[in-house]
Amino acid sequence: MENNLPVKSDEISLKELVQKGKEWWRYLLFQWKIILAAAIIGAFLGLAYSFSIKPIYTATLSFALEDEKSGGTLGGALGLASSFGIDLDGGGGSIFTGSNLTELFKSRSMVEKTLLSPVLVEGKTISLAEMFIQNNNWRKGWSDNPKFATLEFLPNANRKLYTRIQDSILGKMYQSLSKGSLSVAQKDKKISIISIDVTSQNELFAKYFCEALAKQVSDFYVETKSKKARLNMAILRRQTDSIRGELNGAITGVAIANDNTFNLNPALNVRRAPSARRQVDVQANTAILTELVKQSELAKVTLRKETPLIQIIDRPILPLTIDRFGKTKGIIIGGFLFGFLIILFLTIKKMIK
Repeated sequence: MENNLPVKSDEISLKELVQKGKEWWRYLLFQWKIILAAAIIGAFLGLAYSFSIKPIYTATLSFALEDEKSGGTLGGALGLASSFGIDLDGGGGSIFTGSNLTELFKSRSMVEKTLLSPVLVEGKTISLAEMFIQNNNWRKGWSDNPKFATLEFLPNANRKLYTRIQDSILGKMYQSLSKGSLSVAQKDKKISIISIDVTSQNELFAKYFCEALAKQVSDFYVETKSKKARLNMAILRRQTDSIRGELNGAITGVAIANDNTFNLNPALNVRRAPSARRQVDVQANTAILTELVKQSELAKVTLRKETPLIQIIDRPILPLTIDRFGKTKGIIIGGFLFGFLIILFLTIKKMIK
């Protein structure tokens, strides 16, 4: 025989759900004094936090890169393809393309070189690394440690002579700047405009670091892009100077040989051989020098073409953009957070009971 006993269901009806909601509402309404007190305490703590936190300054610099060498037929073809929604840029290749360039700004080498750049603060020339240490009050914690008490980061110092401790401190600075304070972005692949944002609680540090980083990367960019052309130019210059010296020596040798054979008996042709040899040297060196001068002029044109143009569009101007944690914001967030937490606490407490 089948068991006809009613099966107990775990489902809850809408009426019971509404009744439960009213019960919880009455319970929380009964605890309104505790909730209000917690919200007021949270509002005061939020207000105190807004007074304690320092404002954040943001320095923004944007510049455009123009590379004549890469702007030829291939660049036009890529631009035409991109206008039809076709992306032919593989993202690799040159170190100075796309995201590679933005990562170059965040590289440890560029950031450390920037930190060792000199700046004038209160009439004294110090490095940006020293300014960073002062901003974060690191030296107060180092005063009791003899290893750190005498540490200095002089501007334009030889990085290779730094100790392990100095390397570790520069590493801490780099991590702090690259992870939170430094932002580099290229708004669009079609636009060669790079924007650098540096945030800091020190307005001057944000401005100085932003400008110094842009200069450091720009110098590295120009030097690297035109390195081969400059090396070729230097080799041609040395060769031209060497051949010009040889030619001058050969011309002088011809004159000396002609002086030695002046009024010489025409039958003695052997005595005229040195003069003839020096004349051949003059002709050969003249031809070589002519070609080297031509190549040198072509190398100058190539160097100008391969030297990219870096045009700064916007520089950080004081006063910088400031981001404050406002008093009203602190009161609202603090009151809401503490009110929510006390409601959660009372709810869990009632459920446990």
